[in-house]
Amino acid sequence: QVQLTESGGGTAQTGGSLRLSCVASGDVNDIGRMTWFRQALGKEREGVASIFTHSGVTEYDDSVKGRFTISQDNTKTALHLEMNNLYPDDTAMYFCAARPFGGDWFRPETYNYWGQGTQVTVSS
Repeated sequence: QVQLTESGGGTAQTGGSLRLSCVASGDVNDIGRMTWFRQALGKEREGVASIFTHSGVTEYDDSVKGRFTISQDNTKTALHLEMNNLYPDDTAMYFCAARPFGGDWFRPETYNYWGQGTQVTVSS
């Protein structure tokens, strides 16, 4: 089992920045990919950014390209999401997720492990 704990959510103004972090514990050798998802009120959960932990290759949803950066630390157990130039549409609960391997990175049903989520609110 893997446990994921997010931190760093909060409130920002349009154009501002926030940094999210996620720490993995437990059977971390079971992790092949880590991804940030978000879910706004009344909407489906969507993939935001992902990293293949062994190679560091990253993926981004088009809506955040050029504004968000996903990274991992040297131990590959801490995940970060640097969010710049935030828009009100970025307001959502953000979740850290992890899985061994396989499947489209943006499909939440392919992930085995989830954090509890951290709220991001962007005011206009």
